[in-house]
Amino acid sequence: MAETDPDALERQIERTRAELARTVDAIADRVSPKRVAERSVTKAKSGARQFVTSLEDALRGHPGRSTAHAPIDEDGPPTRSVGPLLIGIGAVVAIGAAVVLLRRRAR
Repeated sequence: MAETDPDALERQIERTRAELARTVDAIADRVSPKRVAERSVTKAKSGARQFVTSLEDALRGHPGRSTAHAPIDEDGPPTRSVGPLLIGIGAVVAIGAAVVLLRRRAR
């Protein structure tokens, strides 16, 4: 049996409107260019961290981060981290790309 009480129908309509508004806001937030860019940057940073970690492990001679059995060379030079170098290269590439894009937009 359908609800015929006008007040109950009005409350139901208001609840449905509120749910719809929340859904539309969530969709708008998910597809907004700013949010998409933030997620892309986060994903790229995560991938870069994993790449740097695997590269450092490979250069140290113990792939798979099995540092428990890795030989320790106390007499040799200290191992240098590759991370800062890769971050610097990435920053230069990003700045270069930004400059190129800004120049293209200025035309």
